[in-house]
Amino acid sequence: MKFLDLAKVYIRSGGGGGGCVSFRREKFVEFGGPDGGDGGNGGSVYAEAVEGLNTLIDFRYQQHFFAKSGQGGMGSQRTGKTGDDIVLKVPVGTEILEEDEETIIADLTEPGQRVLLAQGGNGGWGNLRFKSSTNRAPARANPGQEGVERTIWLRLKLIADAGLLGLPNAGKSTFLAATSNARPKIADYPFTTLVPNLGVVGVDGKELVMADIPGLIEGASEGRGLGDQFLGHVERCAVLLHLVDGTSSTITKDYRTIIGELEAYGGKLADKPRITALNKIDALDSKTLSTRRRALEKASGGKVYAISGAAGLGLTEVLRALMAEIEADRAPSEQDQGPWRP
Repeated sequence: MKFLDLAKVYIRSGGGGGGCVSFRREKFVEFGGPDGGDGGNGGSVYAEAVEGLNTLIDFRYQQHFFAKSGQGGMGSQRTGKTGDDIVLKVPVGTEILEEDEETIIADLTEPGQRVLLAQGGNGGWGNLRFKSSTNRAPARANPGQEGVERTIWLRLKLIADAGLLGLPNAGKSTFLAATSNARPKIADYPFTTLVPNLGVVGVDGKELVMADIPGLIEGASEGRGLGDQFLGHVERCAVLLHLVDGTSSTITKDYRTIIGELEAYGGKLADKPRITALNKIDALDSKTLSTRRRALEKASGGKVYAISGAAGLGLTEVLRALMAEIEADRAPSEQDQGPWRP
C-alpha cells in the first residue's frame, strides 16, 4: 500500500427538501384544510478516526464527497426522507485543516473520534405549519436550506511513542529492523527510506511504538532534500532518539545539523526529550570510539549511548532509556484520571 500523509478533499452537505403546499380533498370530510408535509433534512458530512488505517491513500482516488439532499415534503402530512450522511474514514492521528492549510478544524487522536465537517440543510416547512386561527388555508411553504460546501485538507501525523532522527545513512532503518519486526528497505545510499515506517519494539516485557522518518540534511527546513514534510510524524512522540553515524569524521557537525533543523521546524519539536546514540560502533576501534563519543557528549551536553544496529550492540540499554522517558510522559495523564471507583 502506498503511503500518503496529505490529501485535499472537497465536501458538500445535502440541501434540505422543500416544504409541500397541499390541501385535503377527502370524501365525506366536510372541511378540508392544509396538509402539506415538511421537507427532509439534508445529509451531513463527518470525519471519523478508525483503527486499521495508516495512510490517506484512499483520498487520492476520491476527492469529492457530496451528501444527498433531503426529499421534498408531500401531501397527507408526509415528511420527506432525510438525506444519507457521509462519513470519511481516516487513520488515527489525522488533522483536519481549512483550505489555508493552517487553521486546524479537528485533531482526531483517538479511535472512534468523530467530528462534523458540514451540517446538512434543514428541510422547509409545509403549508400545514402556517395554519392559524386567522389563516385557515395558507398557500405557502418554505424552501429547504442549502447545504454547506467547503474544501479541507487531511494531514496524517503518525502516533508513535518514540521517533528516530538522523542524517541519511545514520542507521535508523537498521536500528528499527533490529529492534522490531518492521522490515524497512535498507541500502548503502542516502535516502533509502522515502516514507515513514512504524515498528513495535519490546523491552523488559513492555512495548513501545517507534517511528522512522527519512533522513534530514542541512537546509531541510527550507525544502532541501526531502524537506521537513515528514517531521510532523514525530511531533506526537514522547521522546526522540537521535542517531549519529559513528563512522563519520564530522560527528559534532552532524549532530548540530539535526538540532538546527529541529529548531527551524518549530512546534516545540526541539524541546522534546532527546536521547543521543552513537551508531555503527562495530566499525570503530576502541580509541576512535572513545574519542568520538567524548566529542559527541561535549556537543550534546549529556550522555551518549554507544550502539550498533547491525551487530546488535547496546540496543537494550538505549531501549530502556527510551521506555523510561515514555513512562514519565504517560504518568501525568494516568494520575489525572484518579483512582478507579465503582
